Amino acid sequence: MKDYPTLPEGYNKYASVDLNNDKKAAIIVNGLAVLIMVVMALAGQVANDFFTLFDSDDYVMMLVKLVVLSVSILAYVVLHELVHGVVMYYFSRVKPHYGYKGLYAYAGSTAYFCRKHYIIIALAPIVVWGIVLSVLMAVVPSDWFWIVYFIQITNISGAAGDMYVSVLFTKYPEDILVNDTGTEMTVYSKTMK
Repeated sequence: MKDYPTLPEGYNKYASVDLNNDKKAAIIVNGLAVLIMVVMALAGQVANDFFTLFDSDDYVMMLVKLVVLSVSILAYVVLHELVHGVVMYYFSRVKPHYGYKGLYAYAGSTAYFCRKHYIIIALAPIVVWGIVLSVLMAVVPSDWFWIVYFIQITNISGAAGDMYVSVLFTKYPEDILVNDTGTEMTVYSKTMK
């Protein structure tokens, strides 16, 4: 399995996935994200009562928690895309680019990634930040659990598009190469449909 800075000879366009403009894919991804949020919120309630978040008469501390949560989620979105970009660079040695389009922040590249590497790129932020946030949830005081857990919910549900394309690409021929410009992925293969 190899990644390429340019498309090799003999490869033709096999498929494309545009999460910004494909309504069916957007419905699937956003529906999956909402389902994940609901399931995780219910699981979080079992682990730690949501109302411990407000278990204080200290309104300044509640405001501090909301500010920390807001800033942390914004930082998380940047860090999520940074992980994609770092892994893209690791595999291709091509400098990634970053942006925001429609509902999605993104990391993109001009490189062409083999299926295995692309799936690793897609799922890397879920794994990296899932571990970091799980450790944080285990060590923060119970009244801060939900602050970290909301970020974890954002981590998992926000990666619904990454999970969607990972599953989709496992159904494509093994020889595919994926070019991910950000929210649109063009898939190339020597195999014709």
